[in-house]
Amino acid sequence: MNTLDPTPADRLSRSTRLRHLANWVNLSTALGLGVATAGGAGVRRGPQLLYLAEHYRWRFPTGGAFTVGDVVITRHHLDRLTSRNPTLLEHEERHSRQWMACLGLPFIPLYLLSMGWSWLRTGDRASRCFFERDAGLATGGYVDVPPRPLGPVLVKLARRVVRWGSAPASQT
Repeated sequence: MNTLDPTPADRLSRSTRLRHLANWVNLSTALGLGVATAGGAGVRRGPQLLYLAEHYRWRFPTGGAFTVGDVVITRHHLDRLTSRNPTLLEHEERHSRQWMACLGLPFIPLYLLSMGWSWLRTGDRASRCFFERDAGLATGGYVDVPPRPLGPVLVKLARRVVRWGSAPASQT
């Protein structure tokens, strides 16, 4: 059996079934299927009641794969991605559980805030992102970047804001 094949019903845990139902009820899986379809991805059933959406055409969001509800979306062939990173679907399935825990759509602003915090602390969007750490940095193919001093980062950011705010308006 291929690791990307659907899991037989008798091998699904109660928690997997609950996650799948909850992500349908909270509309995150419906959103994921909509995003995948709008991005031109082909969708098929995968393991652990996940949907696998391949050949997504949009450039945003970045990353090898991302998950919306129970839908794992990628611009690539998942066979190739999982041959390079065999734990990728385990990582993405953890994200689907996070969608459930956040009751669906609140996951989006919470993830973006956590990603912003990670960037401030490390210069990397994933290293200190709560959701990526909880899903397993290594299983997702991320490296753990150590935190940097926050003071100099905030000073640099403040200088950019001041420069941007004091830039002369363009003539029309």
